[in-house]
Amino acid sequence: MRLSKEFIVAIVLTGAALMATAAHAHDYKAGALVIAHPWTPKPPAGAKVAAGFLKITNEGKEDDRLVAISAEVAGKIQIHGMKIENGIMKMFELAGGLAIPAGQTVELKSKSNHVMFMGLKTLPAEGQSFTAVLTFEKAGEVPVEFAVEPMGGDDHGEM
Repeated sequence: MRLSKEFIVAIVLTGAALMATAAHAHDYKAGALVIAHPWTPKPPAGAKVAAGFLKITNEGKEDDRLVAISAEVAGKIQIHGMKIENGIMKMFELAGGLAIPAGQTVELKSKSNHVMFMGLKTLPAEGQSFTAVLTFEKAGEVPVEFAVEPMGGDDHGEM
């Protein structure tokens, strides 16, 4: 059986559309905010902390602020900043939360601002996800799923 070029092109385009849909299925919208791909690197065995990363785009005309995060997976969760002092990386809680300026994208990523899940109650396994609730000053509470992914690749560097 020989397949026509049109049939093959249709199959390729359908596959590409499905992959694009899956890639965007991990985005969330709350008011003017778009929250893209919350994820955490798989923590090593025995870890008591895990980092969380995501992008938040404010498509609105007013600033907003990420003020809190909650999740059953951890006893305490903080929004962390990071700076280098005398060649040493220091992390600290961002008092008052993280500003999400109007018309801008804020990325929480490795070696920068990030989420810190502390006092892990369960160790998230690669390929699974867990629910967290992001609380914004204006957009309110937004439930999201943090995907547990392998370390490395796709700018998923170690902290």
